[in-house]
Amino acid sequence: MKLIGNFTSPFVRKVRIVAAEKRMEYEWELAMPWEPDSQVSQHNPLGKIPVLILDDGTTLFDSRVICEFLDNVSPIAKLLPQGNRERVEVKCWEALCDGIMEAGILARLELNRKRKSERSQAWIDRQMAKVQRGLDAMEADLAKAAGPWSCGNHFTLADVAIAACTGFLDFRYPDLDWRADRPHLAKLAARLAERPSVAETVPHE
Repeated sequence: MKLIGNFTSPFVRKVRIVAAEKRMEYEWELAMPWEPDSQVSQHNPLGKIPVLILDDGTTLFDSRVICEFLDNVSPIAKLLPQGNRERVEVKCWEALCDGIMEAGILARLELNRKRKSERSQAWIDRQMAKVQRGLDAMEADLAKAAGPWSCGNHFTLADVAIAACTGFLDFRYPDLDWRADRPHLAKLAARLAERPSVAETVPHE
């Protein structure tokens, strides 16, 4: 199978972490979806990464779809629990992290407009407020966690999403200081950073 993506996308990183945890090999194709000559839209009509092309030519897109597919393909290092309630808890964590990353990306796109007069500070503030609320929710939930990981005693897709999310903020918003007043989230992020699958996928240009 072939994974299409780049080294800066936190959504691609989620998939790469999952593949590493499950010891899956894949062909890598570097893609920049924002470039005029990008071929990503040929595989995903939305023009987004990641995209996973299976050996039979089937195309999967959206990191949540791809991560769940990979987890079901192999029994090694299961990342999604079997129980419905436990599974939903993990998926809610993933949705929260994805939402934070999406808001951060939208704010950054607005900040990167060439003409300052074209930027909407209200839009930027709205997106960054989502980021802050999301981080506060993560901290509150982790303060009540019963084990070393976000959903208890087992490393799950929720932790993969948290690693991608916090890594994205460190990469794109180095001055945000999201660790301040969030000791539980900071502690988990530090533990995750030591995991080989996370350390080997640190974002870079």
